[in-house]
Amino acid sequence: MEAAVATHEHGADHAHADAHTHEHVHHTSFIRHYIFSTDHKTIAKQFFGSALFFLLVGGAFALLIRWQLAYPGEPIPVIGKWLPDSLVSNGAIQPGFYTQLVTMHATIMIFFVIIPIAAGSFANFCIPLMIGTDDMAMPYVNMISFWLVPVAALTVLAGFFVDGGTAGGGWTNYPPLSATGTGHTLWVVAIFMVGFSSILGGMNYVATVLNKRAKGMRMFDLPLTVWALFITAVLQVLGTPVLAADASLLFLDQVFHSSIFLPENLLISTGNLHSGGGQPILWQHLFWFYSHPAVYIMIVPIMGVVSDVLATFSRKPIYGYKAMVFALMAIAFLGFIVWGHHMFISGMSPLLGTTFMLSTIVIAVPSSIKVFNWLGTVWRGNIYFTTPMLNALGFIGTFTIGGISGIFMAVGPIDVYITDTYFIVAHIHYVLFGGSLFGIFAGIYYWYPKMFGKMYNETLGKWHFVLTFITFNLCFFPMHMLGVGGHMRRIHDPYIYDFLKPFQPMNEFITIFAILLGFSQLLLIANILWCLKYGKVAPRNPWKANTLEWAAPAHPGHGNFDRDIIVYRGPYEYSSPESKKDYLPQWIKPATKTSEKEHEAIAHEG
Repeated sequence: MEAAVATHEHGADHAHADAHTHEHVHHTSFIRHYIFSTDHKTIAKQFFGSALFFLLVGGAFALLIRWQLAYPGEPIPVIGKWLPDSLVSNGAIQPGFYTQLVTMHATIMIFFVIIPIAAGSFANFCIPLMIGTDDMAMPYVNMISFWLVPVAALTVLAGFFVDGGTAGGGWTNYPPLSATGTGHTLWVVAIFMVGFSSILGGMNYVATVLNKRAKGMRMFDLPLTVWALFITAVLQVLGTPVLAADASLLFLDQVFHSSIFLPENLLISTGNLHSGGGQPILWQHLFWFYSHPAVYIMIVPIMGVVSDVLATFSRKPIYGYKAMVFALMAIAFLGFIVWGHHMFISGMSPLLGTTFMLSTIVIAVPSSIKVFNWLGTVWRGNIYFTTPMLNALGFIGTFTIGGISGIFMAVGPIDVYITDTYFIVAHIHYVLFGGSLFGIFAGIYYWYPKMFGKMYNETLGKWHFVLTFITFNLCFFPMHMLGVGGHMRRIHDPYIYDFLKPFQPMNEFITIFAILLGFSQLLLIANILWCLKYGKVAPRNPWKANTLEWAAPAHPGHGNFDRDIIVYRGPYEYSSPESKKDYLPQWIKPATKTSEKEHEAIAHEG
């Protein structure tokens, strides 16, 4: 798209102001500016950089899992001979190491990749810019919320180096399996720190949106990205304390044998019988009361990102703006009352199970509203198939498949059969990889020019999307068939069962495309790093978008804006009759001769 740069509303002499010149100039040390920063944009980049690193770590764990399922008992290529004998036998993955990989893959990808990008990086970068303010309401709290995350990640990974290895109870870490062992204790401590980070971040986002909006900006003038992040913050503040409490209680059981979750007559690692009378099912109730909303903490921000990307590159107003907002609210509310569908096989009463089943089915209604409104936004639009747009469209397709497969699991009698099979693995990856990560990729490419002041390579970005989309579907769609065939989750060698032996060729097929999917992400890393140094300098508003972040300089410094921000309209005035152009930014005054000149300048600058 043709680049466009916004001018200052109070004079053309400000239009060519240097992108790094602002009213607020702060001279700080390197450590204070780049490491222990309180600038929301720097903190967003810190969340982003750490999440990309852990994406590679979590992806590597996934490839080791897939190698074992495709080629059980065979040495891991290249690195197998370097791993210690406690993890491998002649280079082949041991059962204990396999369960640790399964646990760490999910833990890393959920708590240290998707949530930090969606509710960390995007929230930090977008909220102040999109509401027209200089920073978060509580900058120091913001800094602390980031630094808890890498410390927590290093804590959980340290489990690989302790006696007995890291946590191996699955990412849900159900007691009594997780009741003993230093690795499980480190997992609990790490999850508590991540939860505390999430609570601090959520409080900050809510306070910022409610108290720091630009002059003239009402709540229904907020872009859907901000609405989604605001609603996510409410989920974080209400749901995460339950996870933190759950982790604290498990810590008491692990260290002090307090018998909150530990049942009677449990044989513990010392060889003695534990005489407690705790309830393991209580952990599940508390864990899933948070962890089902956590699915929406990962997906709701992406719904907002995709909405903004679709409107921008369709050159149309978002279809049913208020319906989209209320649908987000409904998804968040219903997300708190459906946790029991994860526990259909726990022995709950049929009446309670039916209640959870019906409430789970109902949550498909607001999700469907959003899908149809996205399609309505794209319908007959003047579509630009940029890299962000392709990823946003990929999100709609894969998220819809994940949502449809979720309906099967909402029905209790069906879920009893498929709950511990690869059908669940397929579903969660279609929602959280095909959903969250495609939306994350859309957001990365969309805001890359504003975040780093450089344009990404469009060709490389499109290759990244095409390869990721193809390999993702060829990797995860066959898992539905594995699940229907009875292939279990978290099993080291499925071929000890005769009925699963015919599935080995399918597992080999999946593994090949999992490897290709993993290596396709190197294109994203290369695009980000190469263009940081060699990319074309980004104009102020490269997408001709309407929201307030594009009023800031191309690479905004401390303070964000070099103009006074006043909001005159909503965020989706594309193809507006008030403007000769196909967009009308929020900060441009209502139609006058002066504003027409300003709008013309926007279209021709840069």
